[in-house]
Amino acid sequence: MTKTNNNRKYLLAGVALAVLAPTGAWAEETTAESTEYVNEIVITATKLNTSLQEASLSATAVTADALKQNNITDVTGLNGSVPSLVVAKSGGGERMVTIRGIGSETPENLNSQPGVSYHIDGVYIFNSIAANAAFVDVGQVEVLRGPQGTTFGQGSTGGTINVVSREPLLGKFGMNGEVGLGNYNLLNAELGMDVPVGDNLAFRVYGNRRKHDGYAYATDVEGYDKYELDDENSTSWKAMMRWEPTDNLKVTLATIQYDSDTHGPAQKNVLDPSEDPRVVTQDYPGRSVVNTDLYYGTVALDLDFATLKSITSYQKLHSEQSWDGDGLNADLFSDVTYWVGANPWETGYFNYDHVALWESNNESWTQEVNLASNGEGPFNWIIGGVYLWSKNDQYIVEYRAADDQLVRPPLPVDTAWNDPQVLDLTYASLQSATRKAWAAYFQGTYDVTDKFAVTAGIRYNHDEYSGTSDSNNGEFPDYGSGAYLQPTVSPGLSTNEWTGKFALEYKFTPENMVYASYTRGFKPGGLNGNSTSYVNFGWETGIKPTYQPEVVDSFEIGSKNRFFDDALQLNVSGFYYKYKNMQFLDEDAILYGEGTANAPSAKIYGIELEANYRITDSLRLETSLSQLNGEFDADYYALDPVDALAAQNAAGYPDWLFWSNYYAASVARESARSNINGNKVPKLPKWQGSAALVYNGKVGPGDLTARVQYQYRGEFFYRVFNNEFYDTTPSYSVVNLFVRYEPEGSPVYVTASVSNLFDEAGVNSRFSDPYGSSQGFETYIAPRQAIFSVGFKF
Repeated sequence: MTKTNNNRKYLLAGVALAVLAPTGAWAEETTAESTEYVNEIVITATKLNTSLQEASLSATAVTADALKQNNITDVTGLNGSVPSLVVAKSGGGERMVTIRGIGSETPENLNSQPGVSYHIDGVYIFNSIAANAAFVDVGQVEVLRGPQGTTFGQGSTGGTINVVSREPLLGKFGMNGEVGLGNYNLLNAELGMDVPVGDNLAFRVYGNRRKHDGYAYATDVEGYDKYELDDENSTSWKAMMRWEPTDNLKVTLATIQYDSDTHGPAQKNVLDPSEDPRVVTQDYPGRSVVNTDLYYGTVALDLDFATLKSITSYQKLHSEQSWDGDGLNADLFSDVTYWVGANPWETGYFNYDHVALWESNNESWTQEVNLASNGEGPFNWIIGGVYLWSKNDQYIVEYRAADDQLVRPPLPVDTAWNDPQVLDLTYASLQSATRKAWAAYFQGTYDVTDKFAVTAGIRYNHDEYSGTSDSNNGEFPDYGSGAYLQPTVSPGLSTNEWTGKFALEYKFTPENMVYASYTRGFKPGGLNGNSTSYVNFGWETGIKPTYQPEVVDSFEIGSKNRFFDDALQLNVSGFYYKYKNMQFLDEDAILYGEGTANAPSAKIYGIELEANYRITDSLRLETSLSQLNGEFDADYYALDPVDALAAQNAAGYPDWLFWSNYYAASVARESARSNINGNKVPKLPKWQGSAALVYNGKVGPGDLTARVQYQYRGEFFYRVFNNEFYDTTPSYSVVNLFVRYEPEGSPVYVTASVSNLFDEAGVNSRFSDPYGSSQGFETYIAPRQAIFSVGFKF
């Protein structure tokens, strides 16, 4: 039996034994009617503070304790902890977050929106590179699966992730802190403090310093024996104020600051001769700098019949990424790009392809106002409006040459048009995109009887895009004066879309309910900034100046239950999606003309189960499982950049000769298009799940918590092209251990954990570089990490 089949066998056996359970640890808030063993989780992401067991949707809440027990320090760590959630790395510092196969298929594109919206305390986060900043002083992480077309709207076609902060405590001083040490020279130090000022005002401040050596290293970077990659060096802090001057008014102000400066991720070329997944044969010193600033405030006024709430945010992101674009050293890359049997000058001979700079700057602010009923009576509702403004600037500099100058500084953006250094470029781009959006929504639930309820919601979304762009492919532009890049206005785009929800739910008993729902999700279209075969030649298959919105129609049925005197909590859901105009990164027949296109239609369906089983007073079993399927079901001829490059070279048009007869060269590339009808939807593992055994009880003079968890993520294709070699991301499984001991009456506790116990070199993602040299890469999950920590809380 293969390793994959063994993993699947063990997973299914564990699920069958456990009767299925949620991976999120149980929340601290307990309802009056519950036993001491079953706690009620309240999710705020619905904007109505809904009980998890009463919401007519699929949702998972992962508490701060569960995050620590599984060594989850960023959004990537949620892989395996939430059904149907996949977080896959892409080039540079990006994270592609997908739920039920719907997320983002447009990496490194500043104009597109994610398919899974990301929030901190309800504040929308615009850029996935800023996702790590969210995990600062976390109370719990809420994941809503399926389109959230009413209260969240655009960018939530796949679902929503909301990170809930730990709020200051009124009238009570408190402190918590922890220092952890581990292998790879890990240091994790954190300190938080609650400071009350009277009975109505309180502050909370929190800081974290985290660093560790690289999990992998590059072998051939000049001046380094081992150039570490996958390292960490971050500092974050948070300050929050909570003020409740009267019984009906609450004001919260907060800021989160995050700074990271590392060598960047390890991206291993699939042709790398090194068999060690943690050793990459590269010669370029990568770098990743991420600085984020988030400021937000919430004002909530209780009007007796409803609560009026205002949420305002301002955020900034600065990111500088650079990496080895070819993923090999100079000799290996020239061997890979050399057309055997031909003269190098006829095929385009290169020593390297390096991304010297991928700089992004984002500035944005949001404003939301909503009015939500107080929860009394048979009719509960929420009405609101949202305005978003965002400006994204991006500057790219890439080199590819047949010389030995492997490390070149990026050209300043004001470099003169006739500077000889311009000829050394492979590609450069300067883009700016501004997005303005507003939406209005309403959703209400009416209890027809004490058992039967109807929910209906509607939202109107309006988006406007404008921008400028210019690019250079290593030749003198025709300007005659000024800078070598002079962006011009791109075609604007305006979209309007209605989304919403309709759901029926029936409670057989207070502990058992079923629901059926229809929801529509929407993601706005956007701009493509490059010259393409559609613009130059009028080819309908070429990349268009704009791309269309994508829409998901979701049909879901589910059941949420508690059995056996609340010893077993069992939730199950099944869904079917009709996915229209999925946005994905397509290649163009003209070199460097790639951009976002729309795959016309796909269907996705699956089943998810979660449960929590209390075996004894001290022992419980937690498991989750998802089984997913999806494929494209309409004709669309897409161009894989890997196939386009092969066709181009076979026709005798390497990059440097492409422009000598670029029409004929484009015809050669165009011939490589293939129909994706019948292909699998990307990032959709057929099987995914986890099982954990947790012990909480008295041992000696203190409380012991021990946890052992098994996680499995199945195989999937990374891109729509379903290239067996470049896109197949294999399955992996990991085992995590955790133990915590807290002496009775003492504020001090100690923990020890081992994540990825068997040091599995699991592949997080396997992707083809969407730009540059079109090489294939693998990124890996973290290796075995052993951490010992001492903390306190009072």
